[in-house]
Amino acid sequence: QVQLVESGGGLVQAGGSLRLSCVASGRAFSRYTMGWFRQAPGKEREFVASISWSGGSTYYADSVKGRFTISRPDAKNTVYMQMNSLKPEDTAVYYCAAVYGTVRVADWEYNYWGQGTQVTVSS
Repeated sequence: QVQLVESGGGLVQAGGSLRLSCVASGRAFSRYTMGWFRQAPGKEREFVASISWSGGSTYYADSVKGRFTISRPDAKNTVYMQMNSLKPEDTAVYYCAAVYGTVRVADWEYNYWGQGTQVTVSS
């Protein structure tokens, strides 16, 4: 059974940093694109960042460019997202997701999802 488990969320002051982790299990994810999405209260889920199976290609939402970094050491089953200079508007539940093949940004294209981890940024 495929499982994605996120961790690393929490409460941080504006300007602070957090690092989210996502561990995938149940199959070999070496050919899977991994992505991060988030959903704030009362808002639709939105794309944050994604990384190709090799780690060679990354994409970011404009709202997080220059502040967030997605990485995938050794192109294996763990993906990280380093979040710096956090803002109150980054407050959301962050979800890890996976899809076979090339990098994409639409949430409906992702097959596997984690349960989410809460990130709260206080002003």
